[in-house]
Amino acid sequence: MISVQDAQIIILELVESLEETETVSLEDATGRILAQPVSSSLDFPYWDNSAMDGYGVRFEDVKNCSSDYPITLEIVTEISAGINPKLSIQSGEACRIFTGAMLPDGVDTIVMQEKTHQEGKKVTVLSPPNYLGEFVRKRGSFYQAGEILLPSGLNINEPEMAVLATAQCSDLQVYRRPRIAILSTGNELITPSQTLQPGQIIDSNQYALKAFVVKNGGIPISLGIVKDQPKIIKQKIIEAINQADCVLSTGGVSVGDYDYIVQILAELGGEIKINRVAMKPGKPLTVAKFNNGCVYFGLPGNPVSALVSCWRFVKLALDKLSGLQSDYQPKFITAISQDNLSSQGQRETYVWGQLKLMNGQSSFSLAQGQQNSANLINLASSNALAILPIGTTKIHQGETVKVLML
Repeated sequence: MISVQDAQIIILELVESLEETETVSLEDATGRILAQPVSSSLDFPYWDNSAMDGYGVRFEDVKNCSSDYPITLEIVTEISAGINPKLSIQSGEACRIFTGAMLPDGVDTIVMQEKTHQEGKKVTVLSPPNYLGEFVRKRGSFYQAGEILLPSGLNINEPEMAVLATAQCSDLQVYRRPRIAILSTGNELITPSQTLQPGQIIDSNQYALKAFVVKNGGIPISLGIVKDQPKIIKQKIIEAINQADCVLSTGGVSVGDYDYIVQILAELGGEIKINRVAMKPGKPLTVAKFNNGCVYFGLPGNPVSALVSCWRFVKLALDKLSGLQSDYQPKFITAISQDNLSSQGQRETYVWGQLKLMNGQSSFSLAQGQQNSANLINLASSNALAILPIGTTKIHQGETVKVLML
C-alpha cells in the first residue's frame, strides 16, 4: 500500500489539463472555467457617481462650515440614478443627489443628507465633509479599461458572473467540460427501477458518482451496470476509455474471485500506478493511465468507500483536468471534535459527519449510526470527513481534529 499523500502526488502527475476550448454565452457561463483572460473596454465605475443620498457640492464651499457657522447653498437640480446631468454646479450651488447617480460637472464631494437641513430650494450644511471627494466613487477607481479583469483558469461563479455582466462580456472562451464515464460492476447489482430480489443490491454508486461529476463541472457518461464476466467488462472498459477523459468504475478492484478490473486494465495497455492506498475506507483503489491520456479510477464497490475516494482524490483530478488554476489541494481545516473518534491506527482513517460553527470555532460532530463503508444511510447530510492519521487510535471529545471539507 502507498500513503494517501503519495497517491495524491501520483494522481496529479497523471492528469493533464484540457486544452480544448469553446465559446459560451454569458447566460451559460456559470460553473465554467475561463480559457482566456477577460478584459473590458469600460471603466468601472463607468463615471463619477454618488455613494450616498445627499447633496453634491463643491468642497471649497463647505469645508469650513460647522453647526455654529452653517453654509447655505441653492439647490439648482435633482439627480437620480440613470440621469445624465446637463448642467454644471457653480460656487454657492448644490444638487440634490441619490446613491448611484452620476455627478454633474463642478461637484467634487457629497454631503450626506443627515448632515444637512433643507427648506424649499435651499440646503444648509451643518457640518463639513471629512475630506475632498467624500462619498464620491471616481470613474475607473475599481477597474480601468484594458486591464485584466479576470484571469484564465478561473471558475465562473456568482461574483464572476456579476463582474462579467457589468463589463458587458456577452461571449466567453471556456475550457470544454471533462467527459467522465461511470460504470458499476457486479452480478448482484440492479437498477432502482427493478424489483429487488433476495441477495441483490440496488446500484446507488451510479447515481452518487454522477452527482459528484456534475457538481465538479464534468459531463457524466453513464455506462450502467456490467456483470462480472471478463469479456463484457473488457468491452465496456474499451468503450469507456475511448470516449472519456476519465473513467470511474466501482467494484472489481479487490482480491476476490470476481475482481477482474486490474488484470483487464493491464491487458488493455493501461499503466497501473496505484492499486492499494493506506486509507480506510478506500484501500482497494486502482488508478491507471492509457496512451490516449484517459485516467482510470477503479473505485471500491462499497458506496462510502467510493465517495471517500472521490472526495479525497478524484475531485483534485477533475479540478486539474478542467483547466482550473489552483494548487490542487484538499480543503482541510482544524475543528473541535464533539465526539470520541477511534481508529485501528494502521491506515489513515476517515469518519464522516457534520462541520458547524459553534461559539466562533469550527466543530465536527460524528454522523450517528455505524461508521461502516457499506452504510450510506448516515452519510446523508454529512459535509465533512474527520481524519485520524496512521498511528492515531483515538481522538477524544474536545480535542482538535483535521477535517476535510466536502
